[in-house]
Amino acid sequence: DCRGKKMTSSRRHHLKSLMLQIAAGLLEAEAKETAAAKEAYLAEQCPSLDLSGDQAALMDFCKKLHQAIDKIDEERYDTETKVTKANKEIEDLKMKVIELAGVKKPALKKVRMSADAMLQALLGSRHKVNMDLRANLKQVKKEVKEEAVEAIGDWRKNIEDKADRKKMFEAS
Repeated sequence: DCRGKKMTSSRRHHLKSLMLQIAAGLLEAEAKETAAAKEAYLAEQCPSLDLSGDQAALMDFCKKLHQAIDKIDEERYDTETKVTKANKEIEDLKMKVIELAGVKKPALKKVRMSADAMLQALLGSRHKVNMDLRANLKQVKKEVKEEAVEAIGDWRKNIEDKADRKKMFEAS
């Protein structure tokens, strides 16, 4: 039952460092693989030059090299055009997604406004109802109870009255 238990920070840091070590090893291996693949491709596509021969043979070799360069430039241009077209399509699709999502509404600011001012802003000149809520309240009269005040009275007077009763208890 692992739901209730939390991982300690030291355990979390240990696992994180292990994951980073593994990822670094994978990246290093991938870089070596890429370098090896590049070397193999270059060895296959670019054989070593054989420059032995007379001037006519070297001129013929140079013409072949120029033809190969022209062919590669055409392929590069075609590939660049395809990439540019694909990037443009991606940008258009992103814009469509943004349009479909709709315009994001800005966060509204809190404005202190009375009910009258709010109705005036909403209805304009048609607003004639007064929203003074205190005017509609029922009036209640407060009754002051004077009896309670008399019952409490002055505490010194109360003690003097009790003194007679105290003498009565002391006498018996």
